[in-house]
Amino acid sequence: MKIEFERVGFGEQANELFHIGKLFFEEVEAVYERTDDARLHVRVEVEADETKRVIRSKIRLTDRETGAAYDNEHERAMDARDAGHKRTVKRSVVYGLLQVLREYTGLEQAWGILTGVRPTKLMHNMMMKQPIESCKQTLRDEYLVTEPKVELLAGIAERQLKVIPDLFHLDREVSIYIGIPFCPTKCAYCTFPAYDIRGNNGSVEAFLEGLHYEIREMGRWMREAEVGITTIYWGGGTPTSITAEQMDALFVTMHESFPAMDRVRELTVEAGRPDTITEDKIEVMKRWKVDRISINPQSFTQATLDAIGRHHTVTETIDKFKLARKLGLNNINMDLIIGLPNEGMAELQRTLDQTVELLPESLTVHTLSFKRASKMTKNKSEYEVAERDEIAEMIHSVSEWTERHGYKPYYMYRQKNILGNQENVGYSLEGFESLYNILMMEERQTIIGLGCGAVSKVLYPKVEHEDGYEQRIERMPNPKEPSFYNEAYQEYVDKKIRLLNDAYGVPAGQPS
Repeated sequence: MKIEFERVGFGEQANELFHIGKLFFEEVEAVYERTDDARLHVRVEVEADETKRVIRSKIRLTDRETGAAYDNEHERAMDARDAGHKRTVKRSVVYGLLQVLREYTGLEQAWGILTGVRPTKLMHNMMMKQPIESCKQTLRDEYLVTEPKVELLAGIAERQLKVIPDLFHLDREVSIYIGIPFCPTKCAYCTFPAYDIRGNNGSVEAFLEGLHYEIREMGRWMREAEVGITTIYWGGGTPTSITAEQMDALFVTMHESFPAMDRVRELTVEAGRPDTITEDKIEVMKRWKVDRISINPQSFTQATLDAIGRHHTVTETIDKFKLARKLGLNNINMDLIIGLPNEGMAELQRTLDQTVELLPESLTVHTLSFKRASKMTKNKSEYEVAERDEIAEMIHSVSEWTERHGYKPYYMYRQKNILGNQENVGYSLEGFESLYNILMMEERQTIIGLGCGAVSKVLYPKVEHEDGYEQRIERMPNPKEPSFYNEAYQEYVDKKIRLLNDAYGVPAGQPS
């Protein structure tokens, strides 16, 4: 759909206008000058009334083929903290555009004008300033979020504060992400660092040498800076792609290097691919007191696994889950994906029926997203996926199923190009919530990323204002390619330490 936007009284918000349009049409081309071949013309007029301290917006959408027109007018109070009224104008414009597009298409947008990754972070920020019922009303009135999503957000935010009561007071602790970038094969939807462990993207041993170095150096920094560790998460790739001996050696280095390992609240290993799990690897994880692992079926339909490039069988997933149980692992997560190619309600029901036979302690239910660099996105015409209404029905079915079986939602996030404009939700039985998932998604604590493709997110001290606070977050990614990582890990460790010293106020050269 080609949309011509005419902006009157302002000249920004092009990105926001495009993304609201993208909610309603699979393909959107937005233009901001006069053209004759755009089907929709949208005039957006903004006026600031300094006397009444309001921003007024008027929006008219015209379909040039049918002549139909749709209008929206509303006022929004100016925010004293909003220099130049940029934020108020943005909210006013996207609010009105969503209203006219909703009327034009007949499509409901459950998340309203929220297009960001972390709606729960917004919820927490509001809850720090006002009662939860006021927060809910703000979501309904100002963000046009529907009632089911409002209740989902509120329930998750409250549960997170119950699970981590000191969520906003972890300034002298960090969490650690360890990225091991190897997999047996790369799934069609994946954009994570995931290289064939048999390939030529860089020696596994050379990569592990760099990872041991990073662990030792960051452990030294944490000890000298007197910073503790809340959680540790091994991700990737698939960490269990490496051998049991290689895993064991990493655990040795961790325990020798990291401070106060006995006070770490959670240690997770993502054993996502069942074809990488062996008895000796499970024994290594038990020996080092791993709290939580993931065994990820994604689907229990074999044709789906074959189509997306997961070279394991449904039977193998079930067998490896039962092996982990037999060997004493009692906190297992499973990832499922809604909307995989050629899957509808029947295939989802088959997956849920099999999941109930296993009853993992937690489930992360993703909605398929067409990520820009994935094989699936590059060859989109080869994959047939469910339509918006069926995706919504599947999401609702999973929500009802989890409630019937005692699972509660405890974290969530959203992605661009996610099917049906839906969300990814983590569910767990009581007491089995992933602390790392909460901390990583809510951005309330520094995450130090070690290994290939790992991203460090460093939080600077809060800057207090009379109406709240601001907090700077700096991202620093490690190289994604093992060969590049192998060449440059020492340089990246030095950069990371300088960044951490700056954020934590450590004098130059201490620690180094």
